Amino acid sequence: MLRKIVQIDQDKCNGCGLCVPSCAEGAIKMINGKAVLSADNLCDGLGACLGECPQDAIRIIEREADEFDETAVEQHLLETGKPAVHGHGHGQAHGHHGHGHGNGHGHGGGCPGSRAMSFETNPAAATETGSRQSQLAQWPVQLHLVSTSAPYFQHADLLITADCVPFAYADFHKDFLAGKAVVIGCPKLDDNQFYLQKLTELFSNSSLKSITVLRMEVPCCGGIVMAARQALAACGKDIPFKEVTVGIRGEIR
Repeated sequence: MLRKIVQIDQDKCNGCGLCVPSCAEGAIKMINGKAVLSADNLCDGLGACLGECPQDAIRIIEREADEFDETAVEQHLLETGKPAVHGHGHGQAHGHHGHGHGNGHGHGGGCPGSRAMSFETNPAAATETGSRQSQLAQWPVQLHLVSTSAPYFQHADLLITADCVPFAYADFHKDFLAGKAVVIGCPKLDDNQFYLQKLTELFSNSSLKSITVLRMEVPCCGGIVMAARQALAACGKDIPFKEVTVGIRGEIR
């Protein structure tokens, strides 16, 4: 049948993943660092994902496509473990007006990285005797500010971390930062193309021993991993590469 459906421009898509959680039907997934439409019958053609794409890579077109199938959507969401869509066709189903309740849930839709949430904490668990030594061995650390030819990158194990990780992971210094050079950034707030260019230059100029990318579990954080992988390919070096994902409650995924 001829109907409206989303189209994703693969040349414009930078793999940030913001469109994935904004699609309540789960019709969009990431394949080889690019957003793709899983199946025509999972897309309602309403375009809730359009506003989440910073590259303007998604648009609504009219073409021959399978009819939208709510039953197929429910089955797909069940199989992928995502929340079921209720009241399809209304703003609440697409996270425009919904309100979350309960521990670990919050307000707003779109990217989980922007959704307000609150958690129960135990301040007593953070109490320790004595002071802990910082493991930071350089300055600056922000990817925008570091020099790609800085001496602390030579013969170093490099840690590339999303800037939310040290807040979420309690033992960040001990488990990840110790003994490493570090750069931090946020792929949702910054230009991922800049990250790609800066990291390519850094990898090319430095004799790195290893690269570890530390990201949050939210989809938009995948941009920093993608930039690092593409930069490694672009520099043409064979450097051991490791990716670690941290949950918003601080657990290793």
